[in-house]
Amino acid sequence: MFLLLGLCILLAAMLLINNIASFFVAVLWHGLRKYARRWSAASRTTFIFTLRIVPVAMGLTAVVLLFAPAYLTHESRTDHEEVSLRLAMVAAFAGVGIGLALLRGLLTWRATSRLSRDWLKHAKEIRLAGIEIPSYEVDHQFPVIAVVGTFRPRLFVASSVLQSLKSNELRAAIQHEAGHLVQGDNLMRGLMRACRDSLLIIPSGRSLDKAWKEASEEAADDFAARTGAGVALDLASSLIKISRMVPAGISPSMPAGAFFVAPNESGAVTSRVRHLLSIADDNTHLSKVRRPNRRVIWLPILLMVIAVAIAATEPHVLAMTHSLIEEVVSVLN
Repeated sequence: MFLLLGLCILLAAMLLINNIASFFVAVLWHGLRKYARRWSAASRTTFIFTLRIVPVAMGLTAVVLLFAPAYLTHESRTDHEEVSLRLAMVAAFAGVGIGLALLRGLLTWRATSRLSRDWLKHAKEIRLAGIEIPSYEVDHQFPVIAVVGTFRPRLFVASSVLQSLKSNELRAAIQHEAGHLVQGDNLMRGLMRACRDSLLIIPSGRSLDKAWKEASEEAADDFAARTGAGVALDLASSLIKISRMVPAGISPSMPAGAFFVAPNESGAVTSRVRHLLSIADDNTHLSKVRRPNRRVIWLPILLMVIAVAIAATEPHVLAMTHSLIEEVVSVLN
């Protein structure tokens, strides 16, 4: 019963911390959303991703480094305290959320592997300037041009795209995909999917997910256009051409990747073309394009982990945490 009670308490604590943090993240994003439009696309991508994963990171850090040690240190093993129905229900709710996150991650990995295998069966390896990962030409109804996979990414380009784009337009589109690789967007996308389901947090992440997708595409466009205004125009031209090639009613799966032009997103294409045209008109924008700084993402999380770990070494902090646990348990009994 000691271990069962502890497990239920820790799951409930993760759910509570995650939801509270998600609420404050939603409030923060609501207040900063319009102001963030002034930032560079790469900065917005990094900031939104950090906001998206912080609630889960806070929950895991607090439970592993603070709540678990407090419970193991101060909870009596001789008392046979029972798990109340309400506590069990809260713990089960949290457990389902974690299970869904793990399941989504597994299904995404399997779907990505299956998609790559299916495309590779009928693909022809090609060499494309400007990108170093393995690249393949595929015969597909959809005008595919996408980097698929996280740890072993591959670039797939539909034959129709290779035939329709001019060499300079194709180079610009390939540079866009290279931008996604530099930013690590496939890994970010996978982590955000897991955080979306983990612990069944409040639905505060939908606007963040949409904003991150828009920012990541704009950042990849900026990366491609960084070498000159002419590349920005070439990329805009390739976007228009490929968007016109998208067949109606066909939306292929892309579990761990993103299409250069996604189906049913004509509004997003229009916005990206306008942005690229503005880059071509304003060459000063090109000097502002920089590679994303990974330390901006992980430094605050690392500092949070270190701070909680240091606090957990103080006996009175663990005692206070255990008192909080007791209060929560009494409320749920």
